[in-house]
Amino acid sequence: MPDIVNVSYNQTGKSKKTNEFGMREMQERAFEARTAQHLLIKAPPASGKSRALMFIGLDKLINQGIRKVIVAVPERSIGSSFSSTDLMKDGFFANWEPNDIYNLCTPSGEGSKVKAFNNFLESDEKILICTHATLRFACEGVDEKLFNDCVIAIDEFHHVSADGNNRLGEVLRSIMAKSKAHIVAMTGSYFRGDSVPVLLPELEAQFTKVTYNYYEQLNGYEHLKSLGIGYHFYQGKYTTAIDEILDETKKTIVHIPSVNAGESTKDKYEEVSHIVDSLGDLEYQDSNTGLLFIRSKKTNKLLKVADLVNDNQKERDKIQEYLRVSKNPDDVDIIIALGMAKEGFDWPFCEHALTVGYRGSLTEIIQIIGRCTRDSENKSHAQFTNLIAQPDAEDGEVKLSVNNMLKAITASLLMEQVLAPNFKFKPKFPDEDDDESEDDDETIRIKGFKKATSQRVKDIVESDINDLKAKILQDDKMIKALPGNVDPEVINTVLIPKIIRETYPDLTEEQVEEVRQYVVVDSVIKNSTIETQGDKRFIRMADSFVNIDDIDIDLIDQINPFQKAFEILSKSVTASVFKAIQETIDATRIEMTEEEALVLWPKIKNWRARTGTEPSLQSFDPQEKRMAEAIIYLREQLRKKKANA
Repeated sequence: MPDIVNVSYNQTGKSKKTNEFGMREMQERAFEARTAQHLLIKAPPASGKSRALMFIGLDKLINQGIRKVIVAVPERSIGSSFSSTDLMKDGFFANWEPNDIYNLCTPSGEGSKVKAFNNFLESDEKILICTHATLRFACEGVDEKLFNDCVIAIDEFHHVSADGNNRLGEVLRSIMAKSKAHIVAMTGSYFRGDSVPVLLPELEAQFTKVTYNYYEQLNGYEHLKSLGIGYHFYQGKYTTAIDEILDETKKTIVHIPSVNAGESTKDKYEEVSHIVDSLGDLEYQDSNTGLLFIRSKKTNKLLKVADLVNDNQKERDKIQEYLRVSKNPDDVDIIIALGMAKEGFDWPFCEHALTVGYRGSLTEIIQIIGRCTRDSENKSHAQFTNLIAQPDAEDGEVKLSVNNMLKAITASLLMEQVLAPNFKFKPKFPDEDDDESEDDDETIRIKGFKKATSQRVKDIVESDINDLKAKILQDDKMIKALPGNVDPEVINTVLIPKIIRETYPDLTEEQVEEVRQYVVVDSVIKNSTIETQGDKRFIRMADSFVNIDDIDIDLIDQINPFQKAFEILSKSVTASVFKAIQETIDATRIEMTEEEALVLWPKIKNWRARTGTEPSLQSFDPQEKRMAEAIIYLREQLRKKKANA
């Protein structure tokens, strides 16, 4: 199927230009907030978060009276992002120079790392780098006051959770409550993908937020001109379909599914072997780098393939080190990974991120897309492709498959909004503090639109809007509502406010309405087309085509903000699969007993014999419609029995 998202950028070079201190645009923005005790930086992969922390950490050590900086990363390989860096050559006042003794992202056991962590706290050393796991273990039984006047920097902050069983979240809450530590939290996406927030609202409110969005970053690149996001569906095993999509002429990372995923064959080594065989014949494996050299059966070219699925740590470390020092696009052609090559993984030459299987978390999708959105002179286009199992109408697991597909589609729609320029929405009639002369092409004034009246709402609108949309789009009730099953006004004025209240229980009803309006307006506008005719601008929203000066909130509330998801599904899958999707959703809405269904069954058979077709759910005849509902009900009961057999 064609790309769901295809965005072009202006190649302004702005996001890569540096100021007199050697800071890129995002880093400069983060540095402006360097005095905050609790700082949350939201910025996409490759935007320079690691170096931003170096700038902030050094300023805190040298100018703010902070004693130590502790950097915690999710896995050992990411620790190299915080190794010694010469910042003074570009104009900064100090260099980032951690002592190798206190780089704990090493192969040794946690016991020795905890001992080194404790030694660090008692020493005069300034910088320590460790994994999230080491931080968790080291904080067991430690007096939190030892972290007074220290910086705790947590990379990939979405690993924290407000869930009481999340040990990293527990450690963070305890340090914030019982010490004067400074916290720097960094993440490419604040949305976890489950129902548990990263932080509870009262704790989150203590953070100063710095947000740098995907559009700002990609629009400011030099080389990358466009990004495509597409979904392809397969039947049977993915290993039979991957040949069609894997283009050996593109620098590609293939993410195979977890062994626990439905798409997995349960033998990850066999899956790697199949991918290798589909490329060509293995000639040899380089003993120094671990690379596989494969003679392509299509072009006869010798392909260099890195296998990161291999569980042999020594071999994997060898390949990772080779990738880390690689400076040339020709050094590697294809990387095959499972669980790795996502967070913090840097291979700027990657053109195509090919991911097999549904990813339940928007964060993971963003991380994977981030592998191919580095700016590099070897590419002008980046591509993310998700290969997903196509539901079979006869499959007992059709409901799970359908829900996975729906969530994958909605996640891609959210990415379309994440990747688009930001509009500024204001009330149609400005108040005394609102100067119309400040309006630009990205300002849209709306009759009846409520302006943010509190700093809390302003923070949500400026920093959390995409994470909130992610939660809304992946909510079960919203997914059931997508294909026109629920009136748009119900979606906009009932379902969306309910999710906002659950996400931000501290908001008043007035504040909920302010956030709701922004979510709905932003979603509708970004899924619409704005056209200029003469000196006037018109907007095409669903079936409406109106002068942009005449927009009011009541008109917008009559449009399903996520209708495009249903339109994409209807164009992207076969009629039989689409029917299965519709029936799966309808099954959740039908109230029927087994007794009634069995009574209707003879009538259904008679109907089929007489008309040659099944009763239609769209019929205006209530009896025909009820028979159609009985068929769906009986199929769902049969599916449940098979699943429990």
